[in-house]
Amino acid sequence: MPYINVKITDENVTREQKQAIIKGCTQIMVDVLDKDPQVTFVVIDEVKLDDWGIGFDQVSKLRENTLK
Repeated sequence: MPYINVKITDENVTREQKQAIIKGCTQIMVDVLDKDPQVTFVVIDEVKLDDWGIGFDQVSKLRENTLK
C-alpha cells in the first residue's frame, strides 16, 4: 500500500495538473513495483512560497529577484 507525498510550491497549480501528478505517481508504482493502483495513495501538499527555502532565502524572495 504505497503512500506518496508530493510537495509543490503554491503557484496556481490547476486541477488538471494535480490529476496528472496523481496519475503519473501512481503509474510509477504500478510499473516499477507492480503495485495495485486501487491501494496507492498520493497526497499533494502545496507550500506557500514564504514557507519554502533554498539556501539562505525564501523562494518568494528568490522569485522576486529573478523578475527584476
